[in-house]
Amino acid sequence: MASPPKSRTPPSFDPSVPGLAARHVAREAVATLLGPARGLALEDALAQAGRGARLEPGEAALARAIATASFRRLGFIRAALAARLRDGLPEDRPHLLALLVTGAAQILDLAVADHAAVDLSVRLAKADPQIQHLAPLVNAVLRRIARERDAIRAQEDDPLAHNTPDWLARRWRAAYGEEAARRIAAAHLEGAAVDLTVPRDPEVWAERLGGLRLDLGSLRLAEVREAVAELPGYAEGAWWVQDAAAALPVRLLAPAPGERVADLCAAPGGKTAQIAAAGAVVTAVDRSAARLERLGRNLERLGLSAEVVTADALALPEDAPFDAVLLDAPCSATGTIRRHPDVAWTKSEADVIRLVGLQRRLLDKAARLTRPGGRLVYCTCSLEPEEGGGQVADFLSRNPDFERIAITPDRLAGHAELIDGSGDLRTLPSHLAGGTGRAGGLDGFYASVLRRRG
Repeated sequence: MASPPKSRTPPSFDPSVPGLAARHVAREAVATLLGPARGLALEDALAQAGRGARLEPGEAALARAIATASFRRLGFIRAALAARLRDGLPEDRPHLLALLVTGAAQILDLAVADHAAVDLSVRLAKADPQIQHLAPLVNAVLRRIARERDAIRAQEDDPLAHNTPDWLARRWRAAYGEEAARRIAAAHLEGAAVDLTVPRDPEVWAERLGGLRLDLGSLRLAEVREAVAELPGYAEGAWWVQDAAAALPVRLLAPAPGERVADLCAAPGGKTAQIAAAGAVVTAVDRSAARLERLGRNLERLGLSAEVVTADALALPEDAPFDAVLLDAPCSATGTIRRHPDVAWTKSEADVIRLVGLQRRLLDKAARLTRPGGRLVYCTCSLEPEEGGGQVADFLSRNPDFERIAITPDRLAGHAELIDGSGDLRTLPSHLAGGTGRAGGLDGFYASVLRRRG
């Protein structure tokens, strides 16, 4: 196909057509991430695409569902489309590719009527001056996807091969073995439940919300049909959303009432809230003022307090070290793919390599902020060894005044499978698989508990 013009003429369509605006926002967000701006998060791309669209809550939810489904099975969808396009995928036209991908995702993965998915995709093509001449192609390809849906779905028998970027599949095979890598890839297709941290009366809220109390301490809602902010207990600050695995590092840190605790790279603030709820005096540090605003609003809703500092953690003064330090370091976030499937397709091996250096500097800084006899917990929501156990092994080799405190199963409700060979926390998306679909699984998290010798 010929390359598109350098400047793009915005599409013009009738927003009064039901469902059209939501599909436009989804297509624009997916096109953004399939184009040069791959480093952007899907939520940010959706927000950017939705500016001026004035979507109702239901429409916004539909746009998010379509975009998320597009990335959850992107590898498989791309293969299905490529097999039905004479000239292959239009890689040089991200808006056309995104239109085909979002249309196919609706047909293959969402409870959307086929005729709506096809018709509205064609309408979007006709409204776009740069691809309107390809509307018949969009129509033909998506109709064929709909006719052959059962045969296409039957071919999706290996998520690791069909739906995982090669660089991640290679890494997970090396780190966890073939079978575990396959289980991880399969768990990503299931999506994720909404987990809550409930500091008080968890039995009461489990009954009111119809949730399952996990033995790890969180409350799991397998199905949430309304906006989280509309659920009972949200407005009064009875709980906050936090994956069950993401809640474990603070539980391992075990902050005590009155202790001075630093939460580095703190936004959006779930771990800060845990520390404050335990009665500790917490200093929450993050570079992003916007993200700290959100943290502040959450703390206000929850009736909790913290000293909030907008700063680069590397520049913090070291004259008053803390009793305990939590470093939730910036990472590739490959452990969150089941809830953020775009991560698999927007991150690269180069991101891992780049972030390892930053993590090393932050970990050394966190060590200097920890008083003698104090505790330091380093954690990442990554599945990559260099961002987890490799990082801590290097740290201990150059910091002999620190020692590892091995985690024992009793600290994790008996879940010995969540502890690696070094005594650190290592959760996988395929762990906690007692439920089916979204009732099972955890984010992929790593955490190590370290102590500064007194």
